[in-house]
Amino acid sequence: MSLKRYSFELARSHSDIRAYFRLRQAIFCEEQRLFTAHDEDELDERAYPIIAVENEMIAGRRVVGVVRIYEAQPRLWYGGRLGVHPAYRRVGRIGQGLIHKAVTTANTWGCDRFLATVQLQNVRFFRRQHWQSLEEITICDRPHHLMEADLAYYPPTTEMRPGQAMALLRSRQVS
Repeated sequence: MSLKRYSFELARSHSDIRAYFRLRQAIFCEEQRLFTAHDEDELDERAYPIIAVENEMIAGRRVVGVVRIYEAQPRLWYGGRLGVHPAYRRVGRIGQGLIHKAVTTANTWGCDRFLATVQLQNVRFFRRQHWQSLEEITICDRPHHLMEADLAYYPPTTEMRPGQAMALLRSRQVS
C-alpha cells in the first residue's frame, strides 16, 4: 500500500476544521501577532478551508498547512490565510502544494481571476509559483502585495464544489 506523505484537500470533517482554525490561530495570532484573540472574520462563513495533511501510518493525520479560498464576485476568487506549521516550513512542498490546490480548485469552480494579498517576505516565493504583483498595499500595518495567479499554470481538476452541507459544517462553532 502506497501512502503519499502529504495530501492537500478541502477540510470536510469537524476535526479537520478544528485543526485548520487552531493552526491559523497559532500562526497569525500567536506567532505573527497580526490579530489578538483569533483571526476569524466574515469571509470564513463563505470560504472553503483547504488543509495540508501529513499522512503517517502510525501517527495518523496531522494538519501542517492551511489556506482558504472564496469567491468575492462571480468568477473572481481570492486565496488567503496561507500558513504552514513552523516545523514544516523548510520542507518547501507544503506552501507550494497549498497554493496549487487553492488555485486549481477555484479554476475548476469557474474562476477567471485568482488574487491574494501576500506578505512582503513571501512575494518572491509566489513569483516562482507563477504569480505577478499588481500593487503594493498595507494590511495590519505590514507591507503586502496584491498578487494574481497565472491560471494557465493551474489547470482545472475534478474537485467537486461542496454544497450546502459544507456551509453548515463551517458555520458551526468549531472551537
